[in-house]
Amino acid sequence: MNEPTIDELIIDRQAAINEPLLPSLTQLTHWVGCVFAHHPDDQRREVTIRFVDERESQTLNRDYRGKDKTTNVLSFPFESPPGVELPLLGDLVICHAVVAQEAREQRKPLEHHYAHMVVHGILHLMGYDHIDDQEAEEMEQFERELLAELHIPDPYADTTSDGING
Repeated sequence: MNEPTIDELIIDRQAAINEPLLPSLTQLTHWVGCVFAHHPDDQRREVTIRFVDERESQTLNRDYRGKDKTTNVLSFPFESPPGVELPLLGDLVICHAVVAQEAREQRKPLEHHYAHMVVHGILHLMGYDHIDDQEAEEMEQFERELLAELHIPDPYADTTSDGING
């Protein structure tokens, strides 16, 4: 499948923290593009990806999900007002400290875990979920397939924690 080009995707990369190990815009475009290659009819090609500290992650998770703890990735789908069509898919908020800790605990390269969090978050923005067991298995299988295309091993195999903490 052909990934959308950088000209077809608009990614607003925001770093609310000073951290040299954050993914580049090129990496984000590659990972997001991989997901969109499987959704060629979806014209919502704009996404914001914001990297935050633990405090901001915990505040957003508490205020929007009722869970007063940090989390790896939060997804905020854009809900267009009636009659207004915009190509905005939504926002991802990723907590670097949590992602880095999970990568260490799971003995994964940080880049691989970031790719997983971005793919996972984009799928949430597209309407995928893991509320029940069947949805979870379908979403996880799709994540495995997408990450394999990116040459990243199965993120759910042999980990010491459950991988997705949200």
